Amino acid sequence: MSPTLNQVTGPAYTRIYSYGAARGENAVPNDDLIGPIDSSDEWIRQRTGIVTRVRADKGTDAIDLATVAAAEAIEKSGISADQVDLVIVATISNPKQSPSVSAIVADRVGANPAAAYDINAACAGYAYAVTQADALIRSGAARYALVIGTEKLSDIVDPADRSISFLLGDGAGAALIGPSDTPGIAPAVWGSDGSKADAVGMNGTLTEFRDGEVPWPTLRQEGQTVFRWAVWEMAKVAREALDRAGVEPTDIAAFIPHQANMRIIDEFAKQLKLPESTVIARDIETTGNTSAASIPLASHRLMAEHPELSGGLALQIGFGAGLVFAAQVVVLP
Repeated sequence: MSPTLNQVTGPAYTRIYSYGAARGENAVPNDDLIGPIDSSDEWIRQRTGIVTRVRADKGTDAIDLATVAAAEAIEKSGISADQVDLVIVATISNPKQSPSVSAIVADRVGANPAAAYDINAACAGYAYAVTQADALIRSGAARYALVIGTEKLSDIVDPADRSISFLLGDGAGAALIGPSDTPGIAPAVWGSDGSKADAVGMNGTLTEFRDGEVPWPTLRQEGQTVFRWAVWEMAKVAREALDRAGVEPTDIAAFIPHQANMRIIDEFAKQLKLPESTVIARDIETTGNTSAASIPLASHRLMAEHPELSGGLALQIGFGAGLVFAAQVVVLP
């Protein structure tokens, strides 16, 4: 007779306990970037809503930013670092192919030997990581998870590229997730459309760069393609996320979309028919587009400026390169 394997189950519900953040040390106004792209401050503001963005010092990398954000999230959570048994980092700007950012950060913040891995889902990465942390905790595979989105996009941008260079910033946002007595993270709507993978992504491979076939690979995008996809398709995803959560737009206290473009954010809110009382994250104005870090950074700022939102519902949606996406409703810590 074969032995019976042990299996575990976890808590019924999870929630976000706290946020942490780190932004690049330098504020970079539009006027500092307009020369190489033959543009103007007015043009950038009108097209994107960005007034300035943050970029990190040369000696600061995505791992450093993630460490600062993670340490703050742990400190605010009331959970000791040695209780964190899972670290998930979303990033497209790990300075090395290996080792993972997550394993290094786990060690730096005192969570060693937590399970640790990185994911690459671009601007949807943080929402992907929250979805995974929720599922792993409820399965019993982990108890407390540290979820981090971190990017140093200034390392992978061409200053002369008019399609994306002026959008990007550097930073990291973190969330501490753990068990809850009541539902705190609703089911996610997530997926991808790889048929449009060329719409936004890197313009070369590392092997091509090694072999001298291309210059240092940088991020590029087809702006109109991405804009149309984000506005029309992602509004549908956001509405489906509300349905899966069992709530109405009028129940949403905060809307925290990926900070890609202010015009996209405004159109989202319009299509979702969010009430005037809903607070909309607009961190992009002074932080820029930080890809996987943008939702947790925006969440961190929103809670600092609006502490009365604590306990309210937030709709968050990430979307980006590879045309991956994820949306979910969460209870704000």
